[in-house]
Amino acid sequence: MTEPTAPTTIVDDATVVAGEHRTATSMTARDRLAVTLLLVSTFVVILNETIMGVALPRLMDDLAITASTAQWLTTAFLLTMAVVIPVTGFFLQRTTTRGAFLTAMGLFSLGTLVCALSPGFEMLLAGRVVQATGTAVMLPLLMTTVMTVTPPASRGRTMGNISIVISVAPALGPTISGLILSVLDWRWMFGLVLPVALGALALGAVRLPNVTETRRARVDVVSVLLSAVAFGGLVFGMSRIGEAVSGGVEPVTLGALLLGATGLTLFVARQLRLQRTDDALLDLRTFRSRTFAVGVGLMALMMMSLFGVIIMLPIYAQTVLGVDTLRTGLMLLPGGLLMGLLAPAVGRAYDRVGPRPLLVPGTVLVSLAAWGMALLLGAQTSPWLLVAAHLTMSAGLALVFTPLFTSALGSVAPERYSHGSAVIGTVQQVAGAAGTAVFVTVLSATAAGLAADGASEVAATAGGVHAAFLVGGVLTLPAILAAFAVRAAPAGAAVPGHH
Repeated sequence: MTEPTAPTTIVDDATVVAGEHRTATSMTARDRLAVTLLLVSTFVVILNETIMGVALPRLMDDLAITASTAQWLTTAFLLTMAVVIPVTGFFLQRTTTRGAFLTAMGLFSLGTLVCALSPGFEMLLAGRVVQATGTAVMLPLLMTTVMTVTPPASRGRTMGNISIVISVAPALGPTISGLILSVLDWRWMFGLVLPVALGALALGAVRLPNVTETRRARVDVVSVLLSAVAFGGLVFGMSRIGEAVSGGVEPVTLGALLLGATGLTLFVARQLRLQRTDDALLDLRTFRSRTFAVGVGLMALMMMSLFGVIIMLPIYAQTVLGVDTLRTGLMLLPGGLLMGLLAPAVGRAYDRVGPRPLLVPGTVLVSLAAWGMALLLGAQTSPWLLVAAHLTMSAGLALVFTPLFTSALGSVAPERYSHGSAVIGTVQQVAGAAGTAVFVTVLSATAAGLAADGASEVAATAGGVHAAFLVGGVLTLPAILAAFAVRAAPAGAAVPGHH
């Protein structure tokens, strides 16, 4: 049930909510509080998503586990995200803003506590799964809330802040974990995050207002099961490819991919039937908007490039250039910080000029960076050239993400914001897993061939990285063409508070 709210009236493009004015360009103080709290909380949970990679070697030693076992701490997290995110479109429609937030941060805090107290691998893995369940709800909740309360004329600026969360938090994760592990036990990676998470949870319980509308909706159990099979199978299969840095693809991996593809086909067919009566778990009518469909496709290409580079650069830096783990994290940090610094300016620019003048140069920069990495990074390359290439790609992605999120979600009907947010979150996870799988598969196959011809490990890895970045460069070319097809959302298409 929706909590009682003050009457809402429309007066000359201004909405009066509980005595406060939401104008065509500004939010109420109540709405700003909600968005700020959600931004900070989402930053904390997304930071945790990438904090584990650098810690795996330490965990292998402390817990006496193999690399393939340790990798499940990352794989299980991504797998849970892929299964839960498609359900958030339905969940956010039935739940108040505060209820969804308390559920998400409560689960994340519980999972973080379990991880911090874990005596062994099994309990740590369980904690990561609980963490991921809460994390999966936060980003769709943030996007849905922002699209609901932010006037169209200032959405770019607000979505720019979301881009800071999406770009800086993952970049800080490896650096922070490297710093913590240099002086403390691995459990402190979770122990230091826990007070922040609990503080956000307490503040949200007391201060977070309910700013989105709820409606009764029937949960379709078959759709939930098909969603789990589809997205879980695809992400699991692609993650298994990503883990197999050497060797062929195992039958269980192919089976998971086949099962996932079959499940996805059945899931889509069921949603198309159920959405006729507004009972779909994930409403695919969002794709009737050409801007949304093109934007999601472009975002998938960008996420594949981003995650592929994130997995390739540490392998290249450590195996080929001989850089240690902490320095590798610090080398990738400037790119993430640059994306964060540029995001607010990009958001303001979007409000003035729309998406295309930002997307086209952004995709060109990403493409130039990918081709530069393919052609310039070798066995004797200076680490500074790697930093420069990563900075170039980060600048391009900063020009891409905010316009994409804003124009794509702004082009769908307001009552489908939660479904649009869930689609974007799901595509992010699947595209990220696909990018990792594609880049690592090319690396593995090329390096194995070179090693068979007598090349050293360093030379073989350098050749494999070169081939992977060539594929990445090819992936960016259709993204440039797609950037020309993205249009700004029609002005006034979705006035907050007016449904």
